[in-house]
Amino acid sequence: MVRTAAVAGDDSLIGALHRLGAVQAPLSLLGGVLDAVGASAQFASVETEIGLIWIGWTARGVRIAVRDVSAAEFAQTYASRFGVVPVQVAEMPAALQRGVASLLRGDGPAGLRFDLRGLTPFEQDVLQTTLRIPRGEVRPYNWVARRVGRPLAVRAVGTVLANNPVPYLIPCHRVIRADGHLGNYGGGGPLAKRAILGWEGVDAAELDRLARRRLRFTGSDTTRIFCYPTCRHARRTTDQHRVHFASVEDAERAGYRACKVCTPVSMAA
Repeated sequence: MVRTAAVAGDDSLIGALHRLGAVQAPLSLLGGVLDAVGASAQFASVETEIGLIWIGWTARGVRIAVRDVSAAEFAQTYASRFGVVPVQVAEMPAALQRGVASLLRGDGPAGLRFDLRGLTPFEQDVLQTTLRIPRGEVRPYNWVARRVGRPLAVRAVGTVLANNPVPYLIPCHRVIRADGHLGNYGGGGPLAKRAILGWEGVDAAELDRLARRRLRFTGSDTTRIFCYPTCRHARRTTDQHRVHFASVEDAERAGYRACKVCTPVSMAA
């Protein structure tokens, strides 16, 4: 489950009510009360290199992110999904802005929380695992399934990521098909997935080329270690020392061992 550190500072609505003396309850209790009745649901937009993203949050954390819609469309989407009409505010609280900016830069969540109520433990585990895939790298769906302890649940993993309520921040665009092709994307389709990965530094054209040749892993003939092609260790390998493998089994038969950072998973797993 996603259990990143709490966002510092009060939710703006909660803090304002408390400062005005509208209620006398402690802030810790007040946040839960307002959140329970939907009164802490707010949203604002943030400009990013991949366009305008609308972000909705509660006292518990970020709940949804949507790109390329109007404010009215976002509010309708939020209400349809969660049964609450959110309040638009001029900007996100400072701590929330910092957390979002940190995630988009690839520096980690920086205290950002996610409000994933309504999702099953399995769904939350899938999103938590996806959150840990580094910026500029990709992993296949079966890697995520193996990491959450459900190696046969590859289709279920795909369904969870297709319905990810917080794309862009929980980076489901970094999960691709086991055959190396990028696959679909719930945050805007294949073209959006390719564009976002390119913004992060992934060479999608090279991944396509390797996928067409059915080459899934990259090894170094000096370290005798093999990785996913986007792993930071694979990217440091020079052309003259780079070798490719179609499977984990092929790499191991050639005397290579799996990278302990990107932890390659067999397509047959």
